Amino acid sequence: MDSLTIKNLIEQGLPGAVAEVSGADGVHFDAVVVADAFRGKLPLARHRLVYATLGDLMGGAIHALALKTVTPEEAGAGSRNP
Repeated sequence: MDSLTIKNLIEQGLPGAVAEVSGADGVHFDAVVVADAFRGKLPLARHRLVYATLGDLMGGAIHALALKTVTPEEAGAGSRNP
C-alpha cells in the first residue's frame, strides 16, 4: 500500500475532498482530509466517512491511519495568521 493510492481512494469516495496522505513504511499512514461532507459532523462520524472509502483495506493492507478531518472553513481558519 502507498500514500498515493490511499489519497486517491479517499478523494474518489468523498467527492470534492482533498486528502494529503503520508507514510513511509507502507502500513502506517497519516492523513489530513478536507471535505464539505464533514460539515456538522462530530470527529467520529468524520472518521467513519473516511474509513468507508477504504473498506477492507483498513486493518489489512492499512494497519493504522491517523486522521485529521476538517471542513474547508476549518482548514482556512488554521492557516490564517493572528
